[in-house]
Amino acid sequence: MSKILITLNGEQLPIAGDIDLETLISQLALPAKRLAVEMNGNVIRRIDWPQTTVSDGDRIEVVHFVGGG
Repeated sequence: MSKILITLNGEQLPIAGDIDLETLISQLALPAKRLAVEMNGNVIRRIDWPQTTVSDGDRIEVVHFVGGG
């Protein structure tokens, strides 16, 4: 399996190639229900994560929403 290099929240990260956004979020153990994801300047809807392929050089920003008052 080949590796690709992405930028995740400003940090370079090598990951397995041929991966979709939903799988990446899962592998990073992030709480998907409270996330917003931007990829290469575009917000990706959660419903589109399984069909969104992560490619070499992609820039991904993940924002975790926190509740409270």
